[in-house]
Amino acid sequence: MKHHVGMDIEGAVTGSDGRSNNNRPGRLRILLVEDDPQALATTIEALEALGHFTAGTSSAEVARARFLDGAFDVLITDLNLPGLSGSELADEISRHATQPLQVIFATGKPRPPGSTALWLQKPYLLEDLARALDEAASRLCAPGNDTACDLA
Repeated sequence: MKHHVGMDIEGAVTGSDGRSNNNRPGRLRILLVEDDPQALATTIEALEALGHFTAGTSSAEVARARFLDGAFDVLITDLNLPGLSGSELADEISRHATQPLQVIFATGKPRPPGSTALWLQKPYLLEDLARALDEAASRLCAPGNDTACDLA
């Protein structure tokens, strides 16, 4: 069963490039992978309330199969998914991506010491989610990144 409040993964690549300058950090295109249906729906609603295009799925395998390079700016994934883990999903997608993609891990565990990964420790507040997305947008727009950045 597919749980989503926003558009489905295929819908994330239709229309314009999904970016605008009418909010901060800009309209990001986000792929959310969360196996808890309530958390998936709530997070999609929060991301859309923040002004972002969002596609969600409860399965890393579905996300991997339907991922289209360049269709998303950010992957937010639970680490502890049944089957393929969130970190395995991020590794596989990152290995094949030719366009920049920021990954935010959402989990109940604290960030490992010394890690530079973007991290949301559950439960998190809307402000925590917005802060993680601000950092993801900053990394996408970092000097030396070959992507034309119009997120700011």
